[in-house]
Amino acid sequence: MLVFTVLGALGLVLLVVSLVFGEMFDEVGFGEGGLSGSAIGIGAVVFGASGVIAVANDLGTGWAYVIAVALAAVAALVSQRVITALAASDDAPPPPLDGAYGVTTATTGPHGGEVRLEGVRDLENRLAWADDTIEPGARVVVVAVSGSRVQVTRA
Repeated sequence: MLVFTVLGALGLVLLVVSLVFGEMFDEVGFGEGGLSGSAIGIGAVVFGASGVIAVANDLGTGWAYVIAVALAAVAALVSQRVITALAASDDAPPPPLDGAYGVTTATTGPHGGEVRLEGVRDLENRLAWADDTIEPGARVVVVAVSGSRVQVTRA
């Protein structure tokens, strides 16, 4: 039972470290893609937990290892597939805002304001500023970007 407890605890530590600080070793080369630290940690946690459960139910040490290895392999492979699918579905970078057209939704000037941009991703409201005061409802174009704020001028 000590082996299952120790390996399960080490897997939990590896899993927490991978989730908090990022992958420890990007991917361990294995087959086509690789096996992430998170998947290894999940497999080790399942190995330890299922082994302890098997021993606690008097299945014998041999059966405990068979069950633990089988469940750990399934858990690691399933979690790796999920991790790979999530990594492949990363969002595309946002389109550039320079030159985007919109309409002011509040008075916009050197001290701030707000615009609704068109065609960026449907309609998008952004905090904005302008060199001159622009009244609400005026058509504007983005001339600069600073973080999430945009500088606009009359179109």
